Amino acid sequence: MPVEAHQSRVLMVLFVLEMEWLLSIGQDKLFTWHCSESGQRLGTYRVSGGPCGLQFDVDTRHVFIGDHSGQVTILKLEQENCSLITTFRGHTGGITALCWDPVQRVLFSGSSDHSIIMWDIGGRKGTAIELQGHNDKIQSLSYAHHTRQLISCGADGGIVVWNMDVERQETPEWLDSDSCQKCDQPFFWNFKQMWDSKKIGLRQHHCRKCGKAVCGKCSSKRSSIPLMGFEFEVRVCDSCYESITDEERAPTATFHDSKHNVTHVHFDATRVWLLTSGADRIVKLWDMTPVVS
Repeated sequence: MPVEAHQSRVLMVLFVLEMEWLLSIGQDKLFTWHCSESGQRLGTYRVSGGPCGLQFDVDTRHVFIGDHSGQVTILKLEQENCSLITTFRGHTGGITALCWDPVQRVLFSGSSDHSIIMWDIGGRKGTAIELQGHNDKIQSLSYAHHTRQLISCGADGGIVVWNMDVERQETPEWLDSDSCQKCDQPFFWNFKQMWDSKKIGLRQHHCRKCGKAVCGKCSSKRSSIPLMGFEFEVRVCDSCYESITDEERAPTATFHDSKHNVTHVHFDATRVWLLTSGADRIVKLWDMTPVVS
C-alpha cells in the first residue's frame, strides 16, 4: 500500500520486523515511523539539521539519527510517541553513515571530515574512539559481529577493515597554550612574551598522542598510532615519538582499493560477501573471507 511519509525526497528507510514498524528520514528534516501492517503514521520528529543517517536498537527501542551538522540524536520510541534521550557531537563535518552494534552496544558514525567515531553507548563511560583511515568522506559502514570487524567504504574508493577486538584508546583533548609546552617558545599571537624574550613567535601545532601545544621544532617527527585510530602517520612531539614502541605501531586495519567511488554498501555476514555500488554506476561483489575472519 502507498504511504505518504514525507513532503520531499525520502533519504533512508528501515523495516523493523519485530515491531512491525517502518522508519524513515527525509529531506524535509522529518523522522517518521509507520505501522507496516496498517500504514498508519505513528509519529514524527523534526531534526534540527538535515538527517542523513538512521539506525535502530530493537531491545531498547532507541533510534539514532545523524544529520548534516555532525550531530547524533537519540530518541526513545513508543507505539505512538517518542522522547528525546540525548544529542552528542564529535565530528567537524556532517554525518554521512551510521552503524549500530547491538551486541557490544556501540554506535559507529562516519563523516564528511574523513573520520569514524565509535561511541560507547551501552558502557555508559562516555568514551568516543576515533578512527582515521580514509582520505575522503565516509560513504558507508558495516559491522561483522562474529569477528568484531568494522568495514568502512569512502569516496576515496578505499575499503578499510578495522579490527575492533583490540583495546583502543581515546584521542586526547588538544590543550591551549600561548607558548610551546616543550621549549616554552612563544606562539606568534603571544606579543608580550615575544617582546620580553626578543624572539619571533612560532606557529602552533598539536601532538596527536599527548595533545600538548608544541612548535614545529619540538614536533618534527611523524608516526602512526593505530590503537588511537591513526593508521596513517601523524604529527607527534619528539618525546612521544620516542615512547611509541614497534608493537604500538602495528596496524589494526587492512586497506583495499575498490577502484570506484563507493556510494552504497551491503554486507552479507552469512556468505561474508560485500556488495558495493559506485558513482560510476557499477555494482561489485566482493568475497571478504580472506580479510573478515
